[in-house]
Amino acid sequence: MPIAVGVGLGLGALVLLSLYYVKELFLAVMIVFLLLGLRELAGAFKTRDIRVPMLPLGVGLVAAPVAAYTWGPEALVASLALIVLTVLVWRMADGPADGYVRDVTAAVFVTGYLILMGGIVALLMAPDDGHHRIVIFISVTVASDIGGFFAGTFFGRHKLAPTISPKKTWEGVTGSALACMLVGAWLMWWLLHDGAWWHGVLIGAAAVVTATVGDLIESMLKRDLGIKDMGSLLPEHGGVMDRLDSLLAAAPVVWLLLELFTPSS
Repeated sequence: MPIAVGVGLGLGALVLLSLYYVKELFLAVMIVFLLLGLRELAGAFKTRDIRVPMLPLGVGLVAAPVAAYTWGPEALVASLALIVLTVLVWRMADGPADGYVRDVTAAVFVTGYLILMGGIVALLMAPDDGHHRIVIFISVTVASDIGGFFAGTFFGRHKLAPTISPKKTWEGVTGSALACMLVGAWLMWWLLHDGAWWHGVLIGAAAVVTATVGDLIESMLKRDLGIKDMGSLLPEHGGVMDRLDSLLAAAPVVWLLLELFTPSS
């Protein structure tokens, strides 16, 4: 537990320092973590002889968030379309008889699961108050993990999805929801001038659903691939993807709600 808490605090400090010192530094930090996540996903797929084309995916993973941050949603959509087209063509070099459909399907999955979500986080960061929006997004998602952990540890009795994630309980999800809504209400009131506390409650409620679903998706991936963790880079946390799963799933919903409640333009 002390190691896990220390790693979590270190990651939090890195996020805050990069966001509030030079905002673009956070974009660079995020891209580095996404590249590490790409490496973990590719390694996990390889255990089932699925080989994704790393070079076009890596280049796309850098380009798409930068395009989204600089030129907006249209540039993100165009980037994703080009990435998909590129991996379809790139994989042709290995021939059709060596799992072409299998490999490009996995590559398209990575594009939607990792690159698209990274681009959406870049959209969150793009406005003048983007650093505050990122803090709200990350905080409500982390609150889901923390609230769920403590409520599940002390009160957990009824399993949420025992065949997918045996440790998750309905009591834990309730703790996640309360933590998310409280943190969301406080940060919306404090950080965004056009925001209201009830906006934060709704964002927190949506975040707990998507964060929980993100955890379950990651669990399904690992069970299907027959692995325990996506990696071992972060002590007591597993791999980078084991920390990004909730954030990836929550990003589009938080971005949409923030655009609805406090439009950036």
